[in-house]
Amino acid sequence: MGQDLDRERRWRAEVLSNLVIGDAVAIPAARGGDFLGLYTQAPPGKLAVLLVHGIGVHPDHGVIGILRGRLAEMGYTTLSIQMPVLAADARGEDYLPLLAAAAARIDAGRGWLVAKGHRALALLSHSLGATMAQEYFRSTAGKGFVGWIAVGAPGEAGMAAPGVPVLDVYGEHDLPAVMSGVAARRASVAAVPGGGQRVVRGADHFYTGRESELAAVVRDFLEKLPR
Repeated sequence: MGQDLDRERRWRAEVLSNLVIGDAVAIPAARGGDFLGLYTQAPPGKLAVLLVHGIGVHPDHGVIGILRGRLAEMGYTTLSIQMPVLAADARGEDYLPLLAAAAARIDAGRGWLVAKGHRALALLSHSLGATMAQEYFRSTAGKGFVGWIAVGAPGEAGMAAPGVPVLDVYGEHDLPAVMSGVAARRASVAAVPGGGQRVVRGADHFYTGRESELAAVVRDFLEKLPR
């Protein structure tokens, strides 16, 4: 099952026709072409946040779309990027062959922000996006980010990127795949100074109706990161 570029193009058209917050930008891809980014520039002085969505959606979808707007309102520059997608019926494990391509997009988004003059960057991922972020940290040893917020990360995979504080966030009513790894992730993030774990009470995997509480948790962590 290969990367569904036609679906990605359809997502781009849908996002552009409904975009309200920020500007659509084309991020050059490592192997030619480009992919969609949604960029909202805030006044200097705070971190820039690169946002990575979950399985099969787009950079303005659901909780990631809401967070990119809320964080911009809080004074953070945000760049939400289109991650590789498969067909709509693909499962999480079907995405494993795309992890290297996903990591390359994260690195391209990081480079784009640096070229815009941003020096202190944080990474925020949701759901399968956390698995993609783990691949980025594994392949780059944490290059380019001062912190990582993993929201709704599945499984028990280690969350500690070398030298980078990690905040593991999950909902009180999150998916079984997320809840099963809570203890293992708590131990992992504690291995790096500044890391931690937070639960958002009343929240499901998509933080429906709890987006404000999630944004406040993220802000509290970002404020403690080095500039």
